Amino acid sequence: MSQLFHSSFGFHVRLALIAVIVIVTAGFLAWRGLTDAPNVVNEPIEQPVPFSHKHHVGDDGIACRYCHTSVETSKFAGIPPISTCMTCHSQLYTNQPVLAPLVTSWTSGKPLHWNRVNRLPDFVYFNHGIHIAKGVGCVSCHGRVDKMPLTRRTAPLTMQWCLSCHRHPEKHLRPRAWVFDMQWHPRNQEALGERLVREYHIDKAKLTECSTCHR
Repeated sequence: MSQLFHSSFGFHVRLALIAVIVIVTAGFLAWRGLTDAPNVVNEPIEQPVPFSHKHHVGDDGIACRYCHTSVETSKFAGIPPISTCMTCHSQLYTNQPVLAPLVTSWTSGKPLHWNRVNRLPDFVYFNHGIHIAKGVGCVSCHGRVDKMPLTRRTAPLTMQWCLSCHRHPEKHLRPRAWVFDMQWHPRNQEALGERLVREYHIDKAKLTECSTCHR
């Protein structure tokens, strides 16, 4: 009887299996690296114009929603159009060299490309609106931006970091009226948070379901 497979067939099968295992393992490690590797924190992100939240928010008292107009209703907080900036800067500091990219964008009609400060992988679903509606303050994720001369990341935004909040949302909840107040501090966060979990109808079990963030 003739041999159905070549004598080296078994060797090649084992070799192929090893290759598959190596590829799958490498893919898994790469995925973990992309999802778990923290963003660099506390380092200012270079921008075409060195925008200062400290000056605009902390000193001048401009409210978050004046620039981030869709933060309460959309998954995106929104980046202000140049027209918003020029509401003031068509009259103030217009000829200052540091604002030249802003003025050029306004006069030419070409958009100014800002660099993202916080970035999540494409397969992560995040909605600013629902977090605001449930009483999560801006400062919980973005830190004291009202004290930042140049904007920087203050949270790693890893999966574990997000899950820690989803498992214990009471640690971060506040009355909706104080969501945008960077200086607000409760007397008893634990008691307040537990009460707001009930008032805002937050189902803590659903917060850790995969489909909450991966859709």
